[in-house]
Amino acid sequence: MLKADALRHSLHGRISSVRPGIILLAAAGLLAAASIPSGTEIQIRLTTALNTATAKQGQRFDAVVIAPVVVGGRIAMPAGAKLSGHIVNVTAADQSDQQASLNLAFDQIADGARKSTLAAKVTGVDNARESVDADGKITGIKASETGSARLDQGINKVSEKYPGLGDLLGTVKQAVLKQTDANIDYEPGVEMTIALTKPLDWTGSSTGLSVKAIQPEDALARLVARQPFQTVAEKPARPSDVTNLMFLGSEQQVEAAFEKAGWSRADRLNDKSKLETFRAMAEARGYKEAPVSILYLDGAPPDMVFEKATDTFNARHHIRIFHRPGKFNGQDVWEASGTHDTGIDYSQESRTFTHKIDPRIDGERAKVVNDLLFTGLVQGLSLVERNLPPGLSNATGDQLQTDGSIAVLQF
Repeated sequence: MLKADALRHSLHGRISSVRPGIILLAAAGLLAAASIPSGTEIQIRLTTALNTATAKQGQRFDAVVIAPVVVGGRIAMPAGAKLSGHIVNVTAADQSDQQASLNLAFDQIADGARKSTLAAKVTGVDNARESVDADGKITGIKASETGSARLDQGINKVSEKYPGLGDLLGTVKQAVLKQTDANIDYEPGVEMTIALTKPLDWTGSSTGLSVKAIQPEDALARLVARQPFQTVAEKPARPSDVTNLMFLGSEQQVEAAFEKAGWSRADRLNDKSKLETFRAMAEARGYKEAPVSILYLDGAPPDMVFEKATDTFNARHHIRIFHRPGKFNGQDVWEASGTHDTGIDYSQESRTFTHKIDPRIDGERAKVVNDLLFTGLVQGLSLVERNLPPGLSNATGDQLQTDGSIAVLQF
């Protein structure tokens, strides 16, 4: 059945409540004007680039709100509002191993001609190698602490005793790895969480995007009930990620939506992509097309894999999408499992590095839905309840926390 209070999750934004026949982003009610309290978090996406190697104090930048802001159970601000700000302080990384840093001030938020002053600080950068302190200062990594730099340190020690061997190792290393650029380098599309430091009097639009619930609801519920709910790992064959999303549309429509939302299609797992993964880890940089491990649904590998990363291999959003038999309303059916990689761990059992995920997989469901809704390509949205067994975990032992429902998006 469809939930009456669906998609109300707020890990990285909120999605919305269901009324008969319609789903509204964030809430059923609207606020004509709102005072948004201090401390409220807002999800944004940069639309201009920021790089500490070239940035200057006072330099302007722009961003856009990518998830609705909710106050008291109602939409106070929809996705799509535009922000502008300036750089307060900037420090570039240098040869002395000085860490890059960046302080941003947010000055104004606008919805068309309607504008409001804004006071906010950065509280997080999504999937980034940098850290953010309590004052909103973004601090970069130390180049000397990367895998590439540590290899250089080891080669230098070898050179002290065996100069010829050290030169050879240095030549090989330079052919494989590049020096790490420790500057903060954010392209347009990098996503951040900011928090208001003063209340915001918002007089812009509060009308959230609305999409119709997918019909017929009973047939959709039966379709969901027929689907497997958990993938299986390859080696060893263990139950793994839970499916939490379904798409109705062609492969081209699904691919176009993820591409417009800023997601990348993952490379196949092979020797070339394994080498590129090693390079990304050693150089402490991102790999936006990094391969993922193979998981199976009904014995079949995924037909599509998409991911969204910033500047580190350690953290990324990713989703495996499986084509399912049959059609619904004449459209292809795709079932998917979306998870958020939050770090790297070493598995003694498999003797390899594996990603650790955020166990709250409903948050990743919300992330994917909000991202795809923001593209304007989604025509229908429903949340369908499932009765899943308790105590589910993935193949690496992460306990999964979910309400069991699956979000269905129609293109």
